[in-house]
Amino acid sequence: MKNWLLFLILCCSLSASAQIDSISLPKQKLGFFENAPSFNQSRFWTLTGIGITGYSAVTIGLDRAWYANYPRGQFHFFDDWQGWQQMDKFGHAMTGYFESKWAGNLYRWAGLSQRDAAWVGFGTGLLFQTTLEVMDGFSDQWGFSWGDMGFNVIGSGLYLGQELLWKEQRIRLKMSTHRPQYSTQLFQANNSMATTSINARTTNLFGTSPAELLFKEYNGQTIWMSVNVASFLKERPNNFPPKWINVAVGYGIENFFGAESNTWEDKTTGDQFTAPPQYQRHSQFFLSLDIDFERIPTKHKWLKTVFGILNIFKVPFPTLEVNTLGQVKFHAFYF
Repeated sequence: MKNWLLFLILCCSLSASAQIDSISLPKQKLGFFENAPSFNQSRFWTLTGIGITGYSAVTIGLDRAWYANYPRGQFHFFDDWQGWQQMDKFGHAMTGYFESKWAGNLYRWAGLSQRDAAWVGFGTGLLFQTTLEVMDGFSDQWGFSWGDMGFNVIGSGLYLGQELLWKEQRIRLKMSTHRPQYSTQLFQANNSMATTSINARTTNLFGTSPAELLFKEYNGQTIWMSVNVASFLKERPNNFPPKWINVAVGYGIENFFGAESNTWEDKTTGDQFTAPPQYQRHSQFFLSLDIDFERIPTKHKWLKTVFGILNIFKVPFPTLEVNTLGQVKFHAFYF
């Protein structure tokens, strides 16, 4: 609540300064998908009310649907830097980036100046992400992670820094994900004749639903930094490269069947399993092209909104992979 109080104070102070800019401007009919040219009190307080309601609903919902299923105790810190080879950290950065970007865009829609909207977006992204870290801090299963928090700041800071420096997003964080094909071949436990398979382990660990694929399937996720080269060039001979083409570098992992190792325990039977040696845990680095949908020219305001949503995802393109096993691979299309 203290964080929201600070947020509301910030919003009130911004609205007061924005009101001054709107006094001398005549009223005009404003399309729903158009940004208000000056402070729009109705839009501003509607967004703020929805934000408070959404924040409360998400916090209460997570507490009851997720955290209530695990033991809780005193607030504590947790060092999970080695878990998942930092793949989850890059996910934190991307989430913080998009939360801040969307909040900033919404307050631009409400008529705040670009600078003020950028700061509100930055604060909103950090508020949501920090709340989750604090909730983790009271869970015996996890804890408050400074590593997670640092990448939250990096993601939201990437959005804010570009808005203040360039007044546009030249570098975007994106994601792609696919369902890896896991082996169903059985292998034996370390301490008994019990058997399992890689497919059974990943189903139990990552789940099978589309939502679980999106948020939990680390072996199929790639986090991308998509850079718009044209925006850094003063001159583009023959309009090359196109304004909407980006160069993307990505990071992923493969053959991870546990946070820190490929040995795990069946909590029902107590049997321990270790993945066969051919499943070597390794990191992957990718180089590819991408499309910045928000730079595609269009006269339709609603289509710009759709493009903004599509910009979460990296577009499949031919991709070069280099991994920590020393392998170099080429993918005709990679997502």
